Amino acid sequence: MEGAPRVIGRRILVIGPAGSGKTTFSRALSTRTGLPVVHLDVHYWKPRWVRPSEDEWRERQRELLTGDAWIADGNDVATLDLRLERAEDVVLLDTAWWICAGRAFLRGLRRPTGWVPPDGCDDSATRRLRDEWGLVVAICRSRGAEAERARALVSRSGQHAALHVLSSKEATSEFLRGIVDHTIP
Repeated sequence: MEGAPRVIGRRILVIGPAGSGKTTFSRALSTRTGLPVVHLDVHYWKPRWVRPSEDEWRERQRELLTGDAWIADGNDVATLDLRLERAEDVVLLDTAWWICAGRAFLRGLRRPTGWVPPDGCDDSATRRLRDEWGLVVAICRSRGAEAERARALVSRSGQHAALHVLSSKEATSEFLRGIVDHTIP
């Protein structure tokens, strides 16, 4: 119902392809609800941009998501099942692939506002260009397949969670406006 107040849970996943707006949306949702945000990308990397093993990464996520109230954003579909175990709501940002690719392209040119690299990881224009523009290629190749895989995983492993699919800026704004504040005491 348009404009009606919407109550959401206290453990929320924000998922979607690279460049879909997960970080921006999560920050806005946190402002609206008072829930803390866990940006999974910041916690993924070990010093010097070393990838953790799958077991290390799964354990790290368990630690990060032990609390009763959080917003977790990240697009790691390989470990989505782990996050779905505790989620009460899942917000899938189903942003058009060409918008995602354009955003990743721009992130390669300039550092996003408020972005801080993970501990022990140096930020450089060269690394950002390589990584973000590599994402542009991946986004163009997949053309929305990631969102479909995420939907399938949510339907299999997250049937207990409410799924909210937002496909436009207007839908995102409407969703945020309708959220009932439940600030943590």
